[in-house]
Amino acid sequence: MGENPRRPADLKSPYSLQKRQRKHLGRVAMQEKTKRVIIENVQPQIDGGRFPIRRAFGEKVQVTAGIFVDGHDSLAGELVYRVDGRDTWHVRPMKLLGNDLWTAAFRATETSDYLYTVRAWIDRFRTWLDKVKKKHGAGQNVSVEMQEGAVIVEEAAERAEGENRERLLARARFLKGEERTLDKIQLATEPEMIRLMDAYPDRGTMTEYDKRLRVTVEPLRARFSSWYEMFPRSCSESPGSHGTFQDCIDFLPYIADMGFDVLYLPPIHPIGLTHRKGRNNTPQAEPEDPGSPWAIGSSDGGHRSVHPLLGTMDDFKALVKEARRREIEVALDIAFQCSPDHPYVGEHPAWFRSRPDGSIQYAENPPKKYEDIYPFDFESTQAEDLCRELLDVVRFWIDKGVRIFRVDNPHTKPLRFWEWLIGEVKRQHPETIFLAEAFTRPKTMYRLAKGGFTQSYTYFTWRNLKWEIEQYLTELTQTEAAEFFWPNFWPNTPDILPEYLQVGGRPAFLIRLALAATLSSNYGIYGPAFELCESEAKEPFSEEYLNSEKYEIRKWELDRPDSLKGFIKRINRIRKDNPALQQTRNLRFHKVEGEEILCYSKYTDDLKNVILTAVNLDPHHTHSTWLTLPAKQLGLEPDQPYQMHELIGDARYLWHSGENYIELDPRVMPVQIFRIRKRLRSEHDFDYFM
Repeated sequence: MGENPRRPADLKSPYSLQKRQRKHLGRVAMQEKTKRVIIENVQPQIDGGRFPIRRAFGEKVQVTAGIFVDGHDSLAGELVYRVDGRDTWHVRPMKLLGNDLWTAAFRATETSDYLYTVRAWIDRFRTWLDKVKKKHGAGQNVSVEMQEGAVIVEEAAERAEGENRERLLARARFLKGEERTLDKIQLATEPEMIRLMDAYPDRGTMTEYDKRLRVTVEPLRARFSSWYEMFPRSCSESPGSHGTFQDCIDFLPYIADMGFDVLYLPPIHPIGLTHRKGRNNTPQAEPEDPGSPWAIGSSDGGHRSVHPLLGTMDDFKALVKEARRREIEVALDIAFQCSPDHPYVGEHPAWFRSRPDGSIQYAENPPKKYEDIYPFDFESTQAEDLCRELLDVVRFWIDKGVRIFRVDNPHTKPLRFWEWLIGEVKRQHPETIFLAEAFTRPKTMYRLAKGGFTQSYTYFTWRNLKWEIEQYLTELTQTEAAEFFWPNFWPNTPDILPEYLQVGGRPAFLIRLALAATLSSNYGIYGPAFELCESEAKEPFSEEYLNSEKYEIRKWELDRPDSLKGFIKRINRIRKDNPALQQTRNLRFHKVEGEEILCYSKYTDDLKNVILTAVNLDPHHTHSTWLTLPAKQLGLEPDQPYQMHELIGDARYLWHSGENYIELDPRVMPVQIFRIRKRLRSEHDFDYFM
């Protein structure tokens, strides 16, 4: 026989193959168009999922989503999550809150990144059960519907194994049997039946949210910390002598006794001589002037070196080790800038911007000039080499035991640079904490946080009035910002002596310390200037300290009787004893008459720890007010009295529902911190306080 000139049936022309592919793709596209379940507005997410939200180790991630479908079918939804880099997904069933809003939560139990998303499907069993109950209640015949239900249960049995399979098959037979309709409905609504059907759902209509969202999980110290900033060179017991790392070690008991758990050191590197600033920021330095620590670099080294008068690298590592033994972490200042004498200037001149006259552009914020500092040029043709070197600087100090970095002026460097650097560091060291010293525009501050900065300085330093404190803190705790921006409140810094502290006397320092420590779970002070109430400015209307420690070595009288160290110790003890104060997003303000007294509370999810703080914002005059607490919100019984344990003075008061009186004299104590102890009735039928 001759060959058949026609092609075999299994060999198609390219045109035929393309036609079949188009039909297949068309069917897939149509299936997408006819998917019924809609998932939208999954929260929390930042900028459409571009950036991760932030949580601390052990914290809950509460997720909500809009989930709905055409018609009246019942739905089921679940939250799925996993540690980034692992294959196993964990599942949490979602609960309908009402109006198509669903929610579920999981706890972040590892310091790593997590991925999470939402999926949902039509719950055929609940849809069937709802229809049957309505029809039967209206007196209609549901015999056919019972057969439909039996099929749904049988299909679930096919997905089950072992005893559960047999249980479902038995229930399917019951639905097909001759028993009373009411008995069948009762069987279908039993909790065990619901549990079995939920365990083996029909996911044929399942839709998954089109994004996998991310949460970055930080160490606990990222959420709750008390910072103490000091200049190591001022730690010597000998007046006029340059302090050493050993002097810092001797200083640790003083810091630990006040209850601080982070010791922040300004730059510890060699300081340049060229254009060195003198006392009070004068442009001409005397031979004995030590210069600003932020003018980094000299013939003794640069960012990987320590100032020779402070000691050796081994001395620094000894400080880190001894601090950690006392449960204090050393935070190091990262200032990516150079003095004209830094080795980088000679070795990598392309890393700096040249002016038309051949000189290097120094830092300036017109009309201010900082001739002792050269900024890096991130638009240089050698920017890649520069960035990798700066990353290696951070890694160098991590190798020396540092896990916390306070970054100087990050908003003056490319924001994407920080996103890259922090991401690279955290891949190997997820426990690392970065604090952004960025007193700048809100969008820039927020972008730094989105890009990886764990904590940030804030405008708290200048928020003094009641309305502006409430407005600003509401933004930080009750808006999207709370998902990624973790504030660190500082009443003062070496650069900033606020006017409030200049004119308010000792009460002003008490007020600002209490506000910082109770409004935010992260706060810090620049000491010993703060506890010794240093308040003299260089000149009127200036926020610059007179005899600023940035430009000279200071000898502090730590044992002065007017020191606030006892008050600070008490406040830090209260913070550590009360979990409600160890987070920030739980802040709620309470309405009271007048603009002088600020009242707010914090409480744990289980309401076992409830803290109320009242602060007189006027450092000069006594003020009073009446306060009515929201009983239900704080877990109080409206008709039962409760005890208010004032934690600073250890006084106890019995409060009742309705208005209660508060009076605060700044000459005595301008702040009260209460732990609310609910009145309960015991099994022995007598009252006691929790």
